[in-house]
Amino acid sequence: MLYLLLSPLRKYWTGFNLFRYITLRAFAGGALAIIAVFAFYSLFASFLKRHSIGQRVREDVLPHHKNKTGIPTMGGILINLSILTSLFLFADLTNRYIQLAIFLLISLGLLGFVDDYIKVRKKKPQGLRKRTKFIFQILVSLLVAGVLYFFPTVPEVKAKTNFLLFKNIVLNLEIFYILFVVLFITGMSNAVNFADGIDGLAIGLCGISAGFLAGLVYITGHIKISHYLSILYVSDASEAGVLALSMVGATLGFLWYNSYPAEIFMGDTGSLPLGGLLAFLAITAKQEILFVFIGGVFIIEVASVIIQVTYFRITKGKRVFLMTPLHHHFELKGWPEPKITQRFFILAFLFGILGLATLKIR
Repeated sequence: MLYLLLSPLRKYWTGFNLFRYITLRAFAGGALAIIAVFAFYSLFASFLKRHSIGQRVREDVLPHHKNKTGIPTMGGILINLSILTSLFLFADLTNRYIQLAIFLLISLGLLGFVDDYIKVRKKKPQGLRKRTKFIFQILVSLLVAGVLYFFPTVPEVKAKTNFLLFKNIVLNLEIFYILFVVLFITGMSNAVNFADGIDGLAIGLCGISAGFLAGLVYITGHIKISHYLSILYVSDASEAGVLALSMVGATLGFLWYNSYPAEIFMGDTGSLPLGGLLAFLAITAKQEILFVFIGGVFIIEVASVIIQVTYFRITKGKRVFLMTPLHHHFELKGWPEPKITQRFFILAFLFGILGLATLKIR
């Protein structure tokens, strides 16, 4: 909004020229998002407590998790609104990627809200039926994929993605790119949900991943750097940097209150859209395969569940891990929640650095 309103006024005062720079608007968006969370947290948390909007814990959780019952949840509303505010003020709202990001954020946020509402108000800890959630996620992802494929801003790269490690090699998925995007967004939306099992873990991982993705979308939209690194150039991709740093700001602000012992949970209202947006940022950067590094901890969490379920069925009852997702395995081994969270954060930073390093290895 400010970009559209103030940038044209630079002919009257050169100071308005600052709003043309994506870096300034991205950092401003991140700063505003974290300030917004801090500013409205007390009021928001009081509202949740006043209306008894607290966590409903399933019967099959670990015993020490049952003391989390009643802690305010649906904090994703605060996260989502903070990101949206930053986007509306500092992003170019005519940019296709920003428009799709807003659609994803609102759509998946509403899905998560309904799921959390059923858990809290209907007193059904399982929430929405898994099939219902999955179908809605697919439909939302399909719409985003369709726009990216049939109405691309850069037609020559619409179905392409960078290949990992090798220079000047790209994959052209053609019409199958739609399926690829649908599976990627849906999968990541659920992956963050899997990781949202102990205090501060999922929200911190989202912030770390969004920070690295901010660099990737900027590089992809910078003609000189992208050509130097021999990766696909997408002229308007760097605008998504405003989204990425707004996510960093909102997640760091929320982590202040969600770190152990958590005062509030984000619920599916936050985890579903954040996961979808992380996938979308990787799609915007044309670095979907590189996300194996950038979102490495999320991948490991999901992989642990798949391995556990597969092995359990093949061996008719045996397990690889004590419990999945993987963070629960370490809980049962006696690791305190803060230790698990901090070590997973360290791994996330390590994976992110390795991911960026692969760009130069090319």
